[in-house]
Amino acid sequence: MTHTYRLTRRASLKAAVAGAVLPLVHIRTGHAAGTVSIAFWDHWVPEGNEVMKKQCAAWGAKNQVDVKADFVTSVGSKNILTIAAEAQAKAGHDVQQLPGWEVHNHADSLEPMDDVMKRLIGQYGPVAAASEYLHKNKGIWRAVPASAGNQNKGPCGRISVLKEVAGLDLLKMYPAGADATPDAENWTYDTMLKAAEACQKAKMTFAIGLGTTPDSVDTAGAIFAAFGAQVMNEKGDITVRSDNVRQVLEYGQQLVKYLPVDAVSYDDASNNRALISGQSALIWNPPSAWAVARRDAPKVAEDCWTFPAPKGPKGRFLPMGAFSWGVWNFSKNKTASKELIEFLSQRENVEARCSVTLGYDVPPFVSMTDFKVWEEAGPPKGSVYHYPIRKSHNQVSHVALAPAPPEIAVQAYNRGTLATMFAKLQSGQSVKAVQDWAQDELEGFTR
Repeated sequence: MTHTYRLTRRASLKAAVAGAVLPLVHIRTGHAAGTVSIAFWDHWVPEGNEVMKKQCAAWGAKNQVDVKADFVTSVGSKNILTIAAEAQAKAGHDVQQLPGWEVHNHADSLEPMDDVMKRLIGQYGPVAAASEYLHKNKGIWRAVPASAGNQNKGPCGRISVLKEVAGLDLLKMYPAGADATPDAENWTYDTMLKAAEACQKAKMTFAIGLGTTPDSVDTAGAIFAAFGAQVMNEKGDITVRSDNVRQVLEYGQQLVKYLPVDAVSYDDASNNRALISGQSALIWNPPSAWAVARRDAPKVAEDCWTFPAPKGPKGRFLPMGAFSWGVWNFSKNKTASKELIEFLSQRENVEARCSVTLGYDVPPFVSMTDFKVWEEAGPPKGSVYHYPIRKSHNQVSHVALAPAPPEIAVQAYNRGTLATMFAKLQSGQSVKAVQDWAQDELEGFTR
């Protein structure tokens, strides 16, 4: 998973050296009329990089532009460090692939992209709600939502275990290649609570973390949203002592009883390991854990099914980890940079990349959720059919802490505030004590 962190000024300055020594992968064309340099996230699935290289080369050859493409790893947050270093130096690539909150962190250094987005939305319709929240700043598109690396983080469960132990028939609720059935209405947070209890007794505990890394924070954020529990509204008013927040914390008091005893120490690899090793009946994650299981634990992979989030009092909210492509306002070739981004955002190019990553990359445009890869990928065939949001799911993409002002929300996100509230419940603190702690925490972010 890609981790995002808010950098201090000192960390940004130190990053200049780290960014300068990153390896480059250049794609060159002869007699180019100009040059565009673009930094991509180094995909977990190497085949995704290969297709991206070919697409850049094809566009460069057609337009007589020398495309210099670098693939920068997120290990050690090198992509974040590179972005910060370039923003500080006002020099570097023309285009950066920006994870999560980085658009808001560097909005003043990014070229407006309203012109590109107007054309793309005209072609393909609206983007996911989470992408709009993360990539628009003060009403202006500062980056174009990307597909490469985009991920939903909904439940992935063991078909046989959930059916035998908890009475949940995933294939009946969410059949392969078909709409959700009426039985899916029974997939609620109350149902998840009962299933978590049953699976814990069967020593197949739900591997839901309460740590401070994105997987834990995103899952907690989806649960809060399903209860309508905003800890801060869009105006920046702290609302953590509301009835809805109390309600979600009361639910959390029950849920945390059935989570791993070490849930507070979970990082983004912990849930993957639990599923792949056959020790958990359910995690919230993109298909990366299932994809690794296909290689390392095929019997586990054959028993996995990805499906929508449970329904709460306010609906179903699916965590989304979003990427975008932004053009620096100090770029020397803004026009070609925008044209390359628009080319990479065309449906046929998005689908080609998505197919080789086994459907991991979720297109930001809602109209692109009909690619064949999700229907055909397996085993079992159709395992990830319900990974993208479909009309029959009645769920929306979500970013933890939304709709709070992004400059405050990113601080609470990086501190893991929502997941920590659940962790405090697991340690025995009362609902009121947790609300009081969160009030102080959020006030600190607004000072």
